[in-house]
Amino acid sequence: MLQQLLKDRNIILASGSPRRQQFFKDLGLDFTIQVKDTEERYPEHLQRTAIAEYLAQLKANAFTDLQPNDILVTSDTIVWHKNQALGKPKDAAEAKNTLAQLSNDTHQVITAVCFRTTKTTKTIHQVSNVTFKALTAEEIAYYVDTFSPLDKAGAYGIQEWIGYIGITHIDGSYFNVMGLPVQLVYETLTQLATS
Repeated sequence: MLQQLLKDRNIILASGSPRRQQFFKDLGLDFTIQVKDTEERYPEHLQRTAIAEYLAQLKANAFTDLQPNDILVTSDTIVWHKNQALGKPKDAAEAKNTLAQLSNDTHQVITAVCFRTTKTTKTIHQVSNVTFKALTAEEIAYYVDTFSPLDKAGAYGIQEWIGYIGITHIDGSYFNVMGLPVQLVYETLTQLATS
């Protein structure tokens, strides 16, 4: 259905994330993948949703040669916990430390998505609250050593083992925690296709 609405548009997904790419395939979209290296730094005064939106827009700004029928989609996910943004861990030790911080507590997963055409830019975001049980040091070590979650904000993937055994409650979109608020993306692309 959405694919038909967008048949004359060229959708560019600027993400190397296999999860985001799979979501676009599952939506039935024809799209190309173009990734431009962007240093993911943001002004220190930004907090929560403003950080994710800034980074999604920063990635979009790297594309300066859009064509009239292009829709560029960029995205960024952060984990917000105790007034601090937790990004992707640099190594296994940092991943274990991050999961120890999230253990037995609730954090927010914030994903922002920026849609850019030659005429307009629209940025959306979604926030999900995720609660972990008290994770043991052995559980954390097993997960980090077995799954190597260094490419994930907050050092975990909800769809992996740690999500099965550790997450006790989610308030919000499960897919947002995986890295893309799919329902909002669908709505926004529908609006762009019909505007």
